[in-house]
Amino acid sequence: MFRLILAVLLCSIQINAFAENKTAIFAGGCFWCMEKPYDKINGVLSTMPGYTGGNTENPTYKKISSGRTGHYEALLVEYDADKVTYEKLLEVFWENIDPFDARGQFCDKGSQYRSAIFTNDETEIALATKSKKALQEKLKNKATIVTEILPAKQFYSAEDYHQDYYIKNPVRYKYYRHGCGRDKRLKKVQEILHGKSENDTASTIKSIWLKIVNG
Repeated sequence: MFRLILAVLLCSIQINAFAENKTAIFAGGCFWCMEKPYDKINGVLSTMPGYTGGNTENPTYKKISSGRTGHYEALLVEYDADKVTYEKLLEVFWENIDPFDARGQFCDKGSQYRSAIFTNDETEIALATKSKKALQEKLKNKATIVTEILPAKQFYSAEDYHQDYYIKNPVRYKYYRHGCGRDKRLKKVQEILHGKSENDTASTIKSIWLKIVNG
């Protein structure tokens, strides 16, 4: 009897632990570039580049590149909800996309490269909507966020060579990222979102320098 009770308890613990693992889906253009930021987060257990949002079954990279499948390049994020919140995942999402581009992301244009948040339930819808609204209110009339919030659909894993691409092919990854102008544009987007400009930054640096020089 004791062994039976112990087995039941252990099973219950395992089930509860597994139940804490959740998934989130984000589309931010090239999935190679979305994988790295999430892999660095404590509490993220795994990331998987793939395709979602369309109706074509078992899509391939070649098929979705045509822009006719309805699918987005996206990232499936598995995370431990006890260690990282969905709000944190949203924060990382907004920091790594251009929310003002309706034609794609950075140098990649086409419906498959558009940005979107795919929600699994009402809680995610509410949190995603709240985060988008907060950013839009901060912008006022300076720009319009076009990133969509959509219901999650079946997610298809991308081909093996796309998985962990930034790790397997670091030189090619860096060359692509730089060539696409991703980091340069992200810096500009953050300046727009947070009301800062290069001139503001330069003025701040100059002010600090003058204080140092003048004692």
